Amino acid sequence: MKILAIAKREIASYFHTSSGYGIAAIFLGLIGYGFWRMVDSLAHFPAATLRPAAMLFGTTLYWLAMLSLPPMLTMRLFAEERKTGTLSLLLSAPVSSAEIVLGKFLGTYAIFLGIWTPTIAYSGVLRRFGTSAAVDLAPLACGYLGTALLGAFFLSVGLFASLCSRHQLVAGLLCVTATGALFYSGLPLHSLPAFDALSAVRHMADFARGTVDTRVVVWYLTSTGLMLSLSALLLEFRRLA
Repeated sequence: MKILAIAKREIASYFHTSSGYGIAAIFLGLIGYGFWRMVDSLAHFPAATLRPAAMLFGTTLYWLAMLSLPPMLTMRLFAEERKTGTLSLLLSAPVSSAEIVLGKFLGTYAIFLGIWTPTIAYSGVLRRFGTSAAVDLAPLACGYLGTALLGAFFLSVGLFASLCSRHQLVAGLLCVTATGALFYSGLPLHSLPAFDALSAVRHMADFARGTVDTRVVVWYLTSTGLMLSLSALLLEFRRLA
């Protein structure tokens, strides 16, 4: 119950600020523009030669949105509370460090999924107005699964970064640097066999083809759990210090 209470607090604080709506508007604008370009391509080229899921989940606009949304959502989680001094009040409450971390993560993750939810309508648009070759929903569903897994991991990295600094901008830059490294390692000119297996770009390309590799699913779940555990340990250290 304590975890849910903290999660609800984070969700409420997000919707009580104009910046929260601004973040959602910018994100939906980027993804919406990418969808418009995809529909335009489907109108001018044979649908059989195009893969809508790859065009939605593998474009520059998609990665711009995915690399910018998690830092914007997480950079204030602990950095702002440390700066204003409210973190000490939270740590003095009868709630464990793990519950605080999980509550803040779940609240932010709910916001992340909520921002993505309107884009599900794109699948309905394709199904209603597209050709049979353009509306294979399996790759689209896999793309959303990959986005949910990747988003959870990126948010956990951002939460840890927010714990490492009392300045929101620094926390955001730390998150962008860490998550950007996973993206950068997957680019063709820089990809090495040792890092290819960790490439977020390659993973999303597989999801967009409708391929779900259980090893990738386990990688993101365990990596998210590890980052949350490290965050809880760091917060507990701060509480005892």
